[in-house]
Amino acid sequence: MYSTKYHRASSVAEASSLLSSAEEGKLLAGGQTLIPTMKQHLAAPSDVIDLRHVDELKGISVSGGTVRIGAATTHAEVAASDQVRDACPALADLASHIGDPHVRHMGTIGGSVANNDPAADYPAALMALDATIHTDRRDIAAADYFVGLFETALEEGEIITAVSFETTSKAAYRKFPNPASLYAMAGVFVAQTGQGARVAVTGAGSDGVFRSADMERALDADFSAAALDGVEIDAGGMLSDLHGSSEYRANIVKVMAKRAVEAVS
Repeated sequence: MYSTKYHRASSVAEASSLLSSAEEGKLLAGGQTLIPTMKQHLAAPSDVIDLRHVDELKGISVSGGTVRIGAATTHAEVAASDQVRDACPALADLASHIGDPHVRHMGTIGGSVANNDPAADYPAALMALDATIHTDRRDIAAADYFVGLFETALEEGEIITAVSFETTSKAAYRKFPNPASLYAMAGVFVAQTGQGARVAVTGAGSDGVFRSADMERALDADFSAAALDGVEIDAGGMLSDLHGSSEYRANIVKVMAKRAVEAVS
């Protein structure tokens, strides 16, 4: 066994200080990734800094057409929020289908975004909504934030404080979940914006979440599910594992995209 020091931070500043002074510190949000990896001895932090009691990281607000969600807000809170349902129904619907009730009541939007699991749901939404990830140091556009599999633009010791995006009712998310884990084998978030269609895919890409320029062009010409019939999804850029081949994932990306467009239309 290994020893770990537990710290309950009361502010972002305290969490940052604890993290910087730790030999190998880890931030604990909902714990849906960190705790299992510690149990399997895949992670052995010297210090665990708990963010769950930091009030400034919690809450949802809508002001001037902008939605802001605190990093420590749980999936269940996003799903149940009347503010989110009014401002962006698609995001509330997405949150309501993450994992199971336990995961939704413990997992947080900040933890999901920080981990950037290739099968996570939120990254597709934030990419398609042209969201901003706010940290204790700066603001990062979603397009610049998601770098690759489990990789983000976060610097050492940087803490996500919130995410924000513009309100929209013209969006939808559809995913094909793995029947065992409920993670997305392919999830597609489609948004119809003033700058054109935006389509982001999670769960399927070999380099993590990505936008589909081909599908966006097709939808800009004709925002309908039928417009995607002629779009070919390159299987060479898809993940392949025991749950599904790259060709299989390429196919379900297209199917989920068409279902999302139908929901928007």
